[in-house]
Amino acid sequence: MRYALTLLCALIAAPLVAQTALPPAPYADRQLDDPKKEAEAKSLMETIRCLVCQSQSIADSNASMAGDMRSQIRQRILAGEKPEHIRNWLVERYGEWVTYAPPVEPLTWPLWGAPVILLVIGLWLMRGRFKRHKRGNGGS
Repeated sequence: MRYALTLLCALIAAPLVAQTALPPAPYADRQLDDPKKEAEAKSLMETIRCLVCQSQSIADSNASMAGDMRSQIRQRILAGEKPEHIRNWLVERYGEWVTYAPPVEPLTWPLWGAPVILLVIGLWLMRGRFKRHKRGNGGS
């Protein structure tokens, strides 16, 4: 009974122990000294999706993972890397989903084509509705 109680307490306390005691990333919330480099970093951060929040960019997210990604971007820009190279590294690491602008590829054609197709179908349905409405009013 004593071992079962100890095991139960350990299982309940496990999530508390799992919390990291590491400090936040150095540039998570600290801007670069060079305004031009900070502007490059900020511009890139606004185009990268937070992997935790999913509906926010990493520039707007308070998630610790977003902070780590902001810090990585700032450190790489400080080291002289170009924003496009950093974006490619993030896409390679996390997949195309991390960007707000997925590329036009055969796999993403439905994503790009669906709005146009739905608009054409909607206009075609409205045209038919207006014709019927005209015939109904014109005959009276």
